[in-house]
Amino acid sequence: MTLSRVPRALVRHPSMACEAVRTLDVSLCAFDAERIVLRYVLEGDFEYLIIPAEDAARRAHELWLHTCFEAFLGAVGSPGYCELNFAPSRAWAMYRFSARREGMTVVTDARAPHLAMQRTAAGITLDATVFWRDLIPQIPPPRLRIAMAAVVEDEGGRLSYWALRHPPGRPDFHHPDSFTLELEL
Repeated sequence: MTLSRVPRALVRHPSMACEAVRTLDVSLCAFDAERIVLRYVLEGDFEYLIIPAEDAARRAHELWLHTCFEAFLGAVGSPGYCELNFAPSRAWAMYRFSARREGMTVVTDARAPHLAMQRTAAGITLDATVFWRDLIPQIPPPRLRIAMAAVVEDEGGRLSYWALRHPPGRPDFHHPDSFTLELEL
């Protein structure tokens, strides 16, 4: 099954400033019965942003402390979900939660995501192919609830938080209101 890629703009959390980002768009494509592709397109003034240099793909932790793209996947009707982090360096991390910010474990029983980076003068594009079936192995295939987000670091080391929707208060990508997309598989 293939869905069309409809880009959606991530919005900056209102408590943060980051003038160097012009646009930050995301899109989602279901590839087949077990893979989805998450695309992040960041355009901005890169002399004012800290973007990790591309390197060999590897598992890493605490990627959200610097520029990183994030996705949260869960089955509709279930309190559990997975957090996925992808850095422009091609470092990645995957975590499972039994409920909102509870029961966090590192995902070790899933195939690594495939990360493809593309840099141009205008920006960077990261495509993350994820084997969602390894993360949410329910039968029959569930409807997925998805949140897409990003953290962007500027030259001063300040972080800005970007999401499709921010709940009231401080930035919180784990909040149920952040899960704005649904995907029927």
